[in-house]
Amino acid sequence: MIQDELQSLHAKYLRKLAVTDLTFKRYLYDQINWEVRMIGIKGARGVGKTTLLLQRIKLAFSDPSEAFYVSLDDFWFQNHTLNELAQWLNSRGVTCLFLDEVHKYPKWSQALKNLYDDYPEIRIVYSGSSMLEIDHSKADLSRRQTLYTLNVLSFREFLAFEGVLQIPTLSLDDLLHNHVKKAMEIASKIKVLRYFDDYLRHGCYPFYKESGEDFLLRLDETAQVVLEMDLPSVEEVTYTTIQKAKSLLMIIARNVPLEPNIQTLVMELETTRDLCLKLLYALDRAGLLLLLTDEPKSYKHLVKPKKIYLGNPNLMYAFAPSAEVGTMRETFFLNQVGAIDEVVMPKHGDFKVNGKHLFEVGGSSKTFDQIANMPDSYLAIDDVEYGYGNRIPLWMFGLLY
Repeated sequence: MIQDELQSLHAKYLRKLAVTDLTFKRYLYDQINWEVRMIGIKGARGVGKTTLLLQRIKLAFSDPSEAFYVSLDDFWFQNHTLNELAQWLNSRGVTCLFLDEVHKYPKWSQALKNLYDDYPEIRIVYSGSSMLEIDHSKADLSRRQTLYTLNVLSFREFLAFEGVLQIPTLSLDDLLHNHVKKAMEIASKIKVLRYFDDYLRHGCYPFYKESGEDFLLRLDETAQVVLEMDLPSVEEVTYTTIQKAKSLLMIIARNVPLEPNIQTLVMELETTRDLCLKLLYALDRAGLLLLLTDEPKSYKHLVKPKKIYLGNPNLMYAFAPSAEVGTMRETFFLNQVGAIDEVVMPKHGDFKVNGKHLFEVGGSSKTFDQIANMPDSYLAIDDVEYGYGNRIPLWMFGLLY
């Protein structure tokens, strides 16, 4: 019986592999050291982790029977263990095991540790949709794994995914000093602002192509899954707590960017300060929120955020379509720059990056008045193709990864 069931798992794997497209690969693919014995890939739901795993198999293994992919939320694991699967695969010469949705497996970090120790001939690549528990488990796996984060599509990736233009990534330093030349090269080839508008509406998640006009509905459903399934699978939360998390998300969506009064939120949610902060940071880790603090963010010490944004521009269109355009601009900047650099809230200006660069974000009429005479200060300007001096087009901050 177990032989037949495992053959069924194998058939599911081959069907998924057969329809995996290699036309477009996420930025992270070429950054991963695939030779490491255990690799973890974390990221929000819908950003393309499953596709990344299957692309690796398709590109690296001429014989797909040398590898095996399985999602750990498969019903097979209701009656069987990961160790049973590993034993069967090891006896058939599988050299690399790709595990998806690991946070759905009970005590998954201990199970992975055991696999790593018991099957030294098998390499393990795993992914999980919840960013929270994977980080909590670093202590158990830190000596064994290399952990990566897959962010939402950048604007640069969106242009490539659309087949519009292939653009090399820019470092922040290169962008600050050479943005005029780079912008002229790009804007001479495409109507960049048109595509930027499209990106803000639907370009953060690869599934927008298959969703079509239902994209915002799919995005709402994805958020529901995070709250109703992912959060309970990694935290000991009650139904009431899940409802409070939903309420918190809606409160923030109506008021973005929210400069939170934690005591007011605590009263509205009928909860405690600790639980309120814990929910805020959980939603941040899940990619539904962006918390802006005045010091480098730490998930071990939950300080009150100074501002709270929705996680990316697409979520704004889904949950806060009437929000001001200025909030959209700030959300885009924080989402894209914060994915690779440290961003905090400064005393003057909108954002401080890497403890050095000060930014104000605004429209084409934005001036330096609020950050006048401040060193290393810049404007991120919307609705312009080109900038000059320290005035940089906002869309260019989507070229960093």
